[in-house]
Amino acid sequence: MATLIGRIYYGYRYINEELSGIETFNIILSNVISQLYSFSLKDPRTQDFFLIGSPWGVLGIIFFYLYFLHELGPNIMAKRKPFNLDRIIQLYNFLQIVICSCVLYKALSLAWLVDYRFYCEPVDFSYNPRAIEIARTVWMYFLLKILDLIDTVFFVLRKKYNQISFLHVYHHAGMVFGSWATTKFLAGGHISFLGTINCFVHVVMYSHYLATSLRISKPWWKKHVTQLQITQFCLILIQFILLAYAEECPFPKWTAAVLIPQNLFMIVLFGDFYYKTYIKKRKTNKNGVALDVSNGKMKSQ
Repeated sequence: MATLIGRIYYGYRYINEELSGIETFNIILSNVISQLYSFSLKDPRTQDFFLIGSPWGVLGIIFFYLYFLHELGPNIMAKRKPFNLDRIIQLYNFLQIVICSCVLYKALSLAWLVDYRFYCEPVDFSYNPRAIEIARTVWMYFLLKILDLIDTVFFVLRKKYNQISFLHVYHHAGMVFGSWATTKFLAGGHISFLGTINCFVHVVMYSHYLATSLRISKPWWKKHVTQLQITQFCLILIQFILLAYAEECPFPKWTAAVLIPQNLFMIVLFGDFYYKTYIKKRKTNKNGVALDVSNGKMKSQ
């Protein structure tokens, strides 16, 4: 038992603290496991960034997030009326628009409107000012994903439990951990397209939320926001399929093995939500029956 514990501890130290740099990979999905053993994981430039050096901080945030949603939050609100958070949420939406716009601008001006290629873009692990600024932008995106968790906190405090779906929680928690791993291991390059397009989608989404709360936009625009989110996942899927088939791309191809099925899964989840909310509901309305999406039950009009 002591030997097993020692090996686990050494493995953790090896991955989290000792590895550095990155090797070029030329073998696609069939050689993923062997790549992982030879792949030098840690990006030494980002290890001093807040919450990046060790996984325990981000894991603690995710675990507390899940605990608050399922235990602490509902218990706190059990004997309380829903909070009126309209002004706070409006301020939060405005803050999201500003921060997402800043990260989007930096990603475009530093990389994707300069010389980054859609089909293959390696990470620049050098310490030149532009490469460091790109790495900091990736880290800023990670912090932004932590801020996104407040969305669900608002649902709990307002007792909007029907909006806390598996899709919502899985997407938010997964984006926090995924953006942390990106900052720690691959701060820039091919994978940064995901964060860039996601910031654009969030600028549109939170602008819609803010406009709706101020009564200067119609709720039916939410359908188009969902369409934009599905388009986002399709573009990311295409980008990593191109990476998987690129013959001489120095960006690690094992990331395609992770993100291709992940984005397929997200397309299925968002597609199912879109069908139930905007297509199936419309069909039932035509037949004189409304679908209560919150609990999946049918009721007569």
